[in-house]
Amino acid sequence: MPIKHAAVKQLRKDRKLRQRNQTARAELKTLTRRFLSLLTSQKLDEAATLLRMVAKKYDHAASRGIVHRNAATRTGARLSRRLHQRRSAAPTTS
Repeated sequence: MPIKHAAVKQLRKDRKLRQRNQTARAELKTLTRRFLSLLTSQKLDEAATLLRMVAKKYDHAASRGIVHRNAATRTGARLSRRLHQRRSAAPTTS
């Protein structure tokens, strides 16, 4: 038989943690979308700056258990690969 007051407290904690995790995941998605929009508009220097921030946020979320560490690494690698592909495809002005 579960102890009722402990179960109620756990529900309160779960609600708070769930809200915190959803907020963090939404921020990650927003930053990723902003990065991709910078890539499509060919603002590669701004995208490179934002990529560092996105990767840092993903790593922090992975350390807190919001996303899996492999998923965080994979996402950062994929975004980095997209940036480098755009840089190599962009015409050089020299």
